[in-house]
Amino acid sequence: MLGLLGKKLGQTSVYDAHGVLQPVTIVLAGPNRVIQTKTQESDGYNAVQLGFDDQKEQRLPKALVGHFKKFGATPTKRVREFRDFTLPVKPGDVVGATMFAVGDYIDAIGVTKGRGFEGVMKRHNFRGGDASHGAKGWRRRSGAIGQRLFPGTVMRGMRMPGHMGQVQRTVQNLQIIQVREAENLLLIKGAIPGANNDYVVIREAKKLPKGSDRAKRALLVSQANAPKPAAAGAKKDKAAAAPAKAAAAPAKK
Repeated sequence: MLGLLGKKLGQTSVYDAHGVLQPVTIVLAGPNRVIQTKTQESDGYNAVQLGFDDQKEQRLPKALVGHFKKFGATPTKRVREFRDFTLPVKPGDVVGATMFAVGDYIDAIGVTKGRGFEGVMKRHNFRGGDASHGAKGWRRRSGAIGQRLFPGTVMRGMRMPGHMGQVQRTVQNLQIIQVREAENLLLIKGAIPGANNDYVVIREAKKLPKGSDRAKRALLVSQANAPKPAAAGAKKDKAAAAPAKAAAAPAKK
């Protein structure tokens, strides 16, 4: 599965090939340096390690610096491993936005914006209390959270005020509108989790949308590899030969 490390730069609108104005997110998708390639024989599985955004050695842990020196790679701020990488690469290679093409569908993985400590109305979309009929002081509260004698405790998973945002989220099946090779930019239709200048992961879509080119190719490959049914004539010959075979067999004593 193809994938890249990138950085979300911002949002804008561009015209696609059909002249339709599309809202897009701009992602700096490279250069990604290949740090290590893992194989089934040496590591037990196939994978490729990619690094993005150069960093000084003194700002990295010693273990990570030793890993970079072992494979002769340039130290980077972010390292990500992609399993079953379909593109043939070797340590030292550089990959970028050209890994994807216009019209491809991708999944974008990022960390959402942090919202701090929020109440139940903003965090969980609670209705809140009545603003009239003597309900004083209960406008934005959650209400009762426990029981009486049994079990006498707050149930696990109760929706309450707390920290909101800053969690990893994946947005699936976003379409690539433009690929700008010279700038290593991907213009992706729709929104991507995270704030501007946050790191994101762009990978091939795991759940292919119906009608997409990749889904059509996958269907053709599966049909070509499917076992072919036996011919009707062969079935008839086999059925006709069964009684003769039974007659020719010696009777059991």
